[in-house]
Amino acid sequence: MKSTNRDDYQDTPRPFAGMAKDFADGSRIEPHFHPRAQLTWAAAGVMTVTAARGTWIVPPNRALWIPAGTEHAIRMSGAVAMRAIYVDAVVAEAVAVDCKVILVSPLLQALMLELVAAPLDYDTSGRMGHVEALFLDEIRTLDAQPLHIPMPRDKRLRRVCEGLLRDPGRRQTLAEWSAVAGASSRTLARLFERETGLRFVDWRNQVRLAEALVRLAQGQDVAAVARAAGYDSPSAFSAMFRTTLGKTPRDYFD
Repeated sequence: MKSTNRDDYQDTPRPFAGMAKDFADGSRIEPHFHPRAQLTWAAAGVMTVTAARGTWIVPPNRALWIPAGTEHAIRMSGAVAMRAIYVDAVVAEAVAVDCKVILVSPLLQALMLELVAAPLDYDTSGRMGHVEALFLDEIRTLDAQPLHIPMPRDKRLRRVCEGLLRDPGRRQTLAEWSAVAGASSRTLARLFERETGLRFVDWRNQVRLAEALVRLAQGQDVAAVARAAGYDSPSAFSAMFRTTLGKTPRDYFD
């Protein structure tokens, strides 16, 4: 049986090393980094990864690329079946130098599972050599719309962002947040775009979607999730969810 200790995958004879590790709901991996890059994927459950001045939500149809040496922490929602592919730093340079979200196609899923099942010294002269090449091609090309919550540096804007992270269902307008932030709504709007690359409403929608994915992974019903995410009705929430992720909340984890 292969190790579930990530340290055992950092100095291997092959460019790719796949690890499988399961976690209970609410489990956490404390901040850490490693010499290899990592493609992390949850075959079941949802991972919330904090890295690179932001938070990334990783549901089963997406994986997160984490460059070598990048400090990150992970929180599990629902029972999480984490599958991690550790990539040699030299090979990783051909993929990306920053965190990025990768769409998990059926082919990429199958390739990751092959690498997880393979021994650390797998034979590259045959079938696994083809798996290596296909895997690298897939992760270089399959970018996806990120479920990313970038965090600003500006202290005034962080007050707004931290308030929404604590309670994503809050419905205050940017003008109503002004008193909390100590800045005008015009200043806050400018800061949102400059520091996060998103408008206020788009940043808030990302937070709400992230909260919804976490709650759905924990088994909460759609009506309760819709209320927590600030929606007036389950139907309005379901329409947003399907538009963004391609499936209804009820079907997403099936």
